[in-house]
Amino acid sequence: MFGRIGPTEIILILAVILLIFGAKRLPELARAVGKSVVELKDGLKGESNSDESNADNSEPK
Repeated sequence: MFGRIGPTEIILILAVILLIFGAKRLPELARAVGKSVVELKDGLKGESNSDESNADNSEPK
């Protein structure tokens, strides 16, 4: 009963999101979610692309 989400439910959820955030903010929201997912995947793999970690790895010891 609660296990499947059909096309009607997805359309309803997207309509509510559109009403809450508005059409102008949706691309910004999608970009932020995409970046968050990429950072989460990199974090789970143990990879880091931050400037601090690259600077620490390049210093001679």
